[in-house]
Amino acid sequence: MTVTLADVAARAQVSPATVSRVLNGNYPVAAATRERVLRAVDDLDYVLNGPASALAAATSDLVGILVNDIADPFFGIMASAVQSEIGGPGGRAGGERLAVVCNTGGSPERELTYLTLLQRQRAAAVVLTGGAVEDAEHAAAVAGKLRRLADAGSRVVLCGRPPAPGADAVALTFDNRGGGRRITEHLISLGHRRIGYIAGPQERTTTRHRLEGHREALAAHGVEDDPALTVHGRYDRRSGHDGTVELLRRDPSLTAVVAANDTVAIGACAALRGAGLRIPDDVSVAGFDDLPFSVDAVPALTTVRLPLYEAGARAGRVAMGKEEPPPGDVATVRGELVVRKSTGVPR
Repeated sequence: MTVTLADVAARAQVSPATVSRVLNGNYPVAAATRERVLRAVDDLDYVLNGPASALAAATSDLVGILVNDIADPFFGIMASAVQSEIGGPGGRAGGERLAVVCNTGGSPERELTYLTLLQRQRAAAVVLTGGAVEDAEHAAAVAGKLRRLADAGSRVVLCGRPPAPGADAVALTFDNRGGGRRITEHLISLGHRRIGYIAGPQERTTTRHRLEGHREALAAHGVEDDPALTVHGRYDRRSGHDGTVELLRRDPSLTAVVAANDTVAIGACAALRGAGLRIPDDVSVAGFDDLPFSVDAVPALTTVRLPLYEAGARAGRVAMGKEEPPPGDVATVRGELVVRKSTGVPR
């Protein structure tokens, strides 16, 4: 059912003229009234430029790319790859698309806001990168907005993100669980049994899947899964440093640390050096993603290589209709274990 400006006015308990003034920004409106109107617009998913069904053949030249943190190479690489595939022949303006990178900062509310704004702008395509928030209400809200985007003619692609049931979106998902299992199996094969794990934020799918892989490897090889050897934090260097300090406090005898990603692993290495421990002679360290700096770390990081650029480029091609979606609109991208000098046999 089409939502009209009058519907928004009724929901916000103001006149249609007031709604128009708020949306056009051409007339002063009291802050409380403005907030009430904008909330009604979001609640009703009102599209500024008319019924979504009439826009299927009238999308704009805009492509939205949602990332958690553009300063994180994980997201920067994928966003760059998506953008590399959205231009026209020879990069001429006649076939070019405008890439808009939306930095959510990991905020579920901001993610929903950007999706609403992209719908209003009649985006030709929307690509969401990285893990999803594990909250049923938020997942349903995201699926609803993605479905409305698709109904309005936007192509929707999830890159490095699990499928969203009912969202009418293509999903190129990473095998985070399998990668987590392989990195821990590598450490176990070297003889490690006291393995600390620095996980990401608890509410993220990426965190849960990588941690599940780690625990599957422990169980498969009869190694105790000690809850004291798992800590959670952000996907940043400080969390790696502080998490390692906490793990050493809990168990000074641990012989290896698995980090949620390579940035966290760099922080872990700093904390170990600060404690007077050698890598890997005293404690081995492993990361995840194989970000560009991983090979230049000292020592170079053992990690799981995810084809971030290739996945992002494929997402861009699918979003632009240059490549057919995978069968069933879902494809799983497997990571590759890369063994370097940061892991070794425990002393």
